[in-house]
Parts: sequence; structure tokens; C-alpha cells
Amino acid sequence: MIHTATEKSILQAAKTVFFKKGLAAARMQEIADEANINKAMLHYYFRSKQKLFEAVFLQAFRELAPLLNTIFNSDKPIFEKIREFVDSYIAFVTDNPYLPTFIIQEVNINPQFGKTFFANQVMPDPSTFQKQLAEAVEKGIIKPIDPRQLLLNLISMTAFPFVGKGLVTGILGLDETAFKALMEERKKLIPEMIINTIKVQ
Repeated sequence: MIHTATEKSILQAAKTVFFKKGLAAARMQEIADEANINKAMLHYYFRSKQKLFEAVFLQAFRELAPLLNTIFNSDKPIFEKIREFVDSYIAFVTDNPYLPTFIIQEVNINPQFGKTFFANQVMPDPSTFQKQLAEAVEKGIIKPIDPRQLLLNLISMTAFPFVGKGLVTGILGLDETAFKALMEERKKLIPEMIINTIKVQ
């Protein structure tokens, strides 16, 4: 748990450096410079680059998991949940653009880190949502679909533009402002596209 202004400043600086360079290429001195502190103070709060990375990762994940679980476990109708998932996820990743890249990059490089991290954290639990989807299929509200495929569609369609941001902005010729505007449009586009695909007309 982060308590001091200095710790918050360090984590924000670490986010910036890790996002630009990744874990392997980032240097503690760069993070200290970004936070406007000396390297000794940085090591006082976080003993190693790995510990600092894990703190950054954990801080964001502890915000994301409860957010998704609140959506999954609510009593709202399926279509409303889909809309809320997309809106909340895109909003979160817009504020934490490094997170999807971190997950893919670091877990692929160091599978043991991912295995250990996820084993010790409260994970998003879509089981209630999956059960709701199965019931909606039985009632003829939506077409038959594997709930895992629907979740995969939701996650991939919302996460990919951030993971592949360089590719997306390069191909489409977008600056930062235009990219963010496009992501705002996707908050409405994605759920309606998915809902129109699965709902029984």
C-alpha cells in the first residue's frame, strides 16, 4: 500500500519510464531523475527495479480487478454489462496505457513472474457473467455462444488498440488527440457491434 507523496511520485515516474522503455531497458537512475530524487532515496523506498515494477503493476491491477468484478457480479442485464465493461475498461486503460503492454511483454519474457503474480492476487472472476450468458441463451435472448469467446472478444477489441498503439497510430496517421478521440468512439461502437451480433432479433 502506498502512503507517502514520495512513493506516489516514484510510482508515477516508474510508470513513465517503464512504459517508454520496458522493464529490461529501464534504469533506476532514469526513474530517480524522472521523480526528481536521488538514486539512494529511490533504493530506500524500492530496493530493486523488479520490486518497483511489481509495485507499479500491482497498484494498477488492484484497481482493475475490483472494477471488472463489480461489473461481472452486478444484477444488471447482459447488454448493459457489455456496455459498462467496454466503457470502464477503455477508460481505465486510457489512464493506465502501460498496463496491457506490461502484461503481454513481461509475462511473455518472464512466465514465472506472471504465474507467481496472478497466483497471489484477486483475479477478475467472470463466472457470474458466464452463467448469466448461458441462461440468456436458454431463454432465447441471445444466440448460442461460448461465454469464453464473448469475453475474449470484449478483452481483445478493447485492449488491442493500446497494446498495438504504435501500429494503430502509424497506419491510421493519428496523433495523441486523435487516438484518444477514436478510443472514445469505441466505447459505443464495440458494445453495439457485439450486442447486434449475439442478440436474437
